[in-house]
Amino acid sequence: MKRLKSTLFLVVITLTLCISNAQEPKVSLEFDNGKTATETIKKYVTALQNADAEGITALMNKGAMVYGLGGGLDSLNTTKHKAYWINSLANYKHSISNDLYLPVKVENNWNEGEWLLTWGVNTLENNNTGIVTPVPYHIASLIVDGKITTMRYYLDYIGLLTKQGYTVTPPTK
Repeated sequence: MKRLKSTLFLVVITLTLCISNAQEPKVSLEFDNGKTATETIKKYVTALQNADAEGITALMNKGAMVYGLGGGLDSLNTTKHKAYWINSLANYKHSISNDLYLPVKVENNWNEGEWLLTWGVNTLENNNTGIVTPVPYHIASLIVDGKITTMRYYLDYIGLLTKQGYTVTPPTK
């Protein structure tokens, strides 16, 4: 009986390991829509540099959500995203440089999908004052059927705020 229990225990452990390995996340840089995802985000960047809010919005899925743009932990739907860019483009000229693009396909994970990761510097020139502010960025965009469904912006807000004249004071002990 002890041998039977030991054998069953080993079988259960073996099956558990097999099942858990079947759920391992898979990440790939090679997939069919990688080129389409890259082209979509490059069109977004071109529209931004051309001050074309309509062109930016045309690349968005109707139910898209944008996170981290406009400060902090905010989220913008497609309409608010368009309004954000209309306001920004009225006040700043945007020039993108040092941009890199990396399509990534993720499977068996919470962030499953075809993502386009991009890095670069968005140099903002204030239309009224002429003050130039470089803003390093990283954006993770989920692309579905050639449309942007999710964007997660990661910007250097400290540099942006200090360049605009704000003082960042560390907490006292």
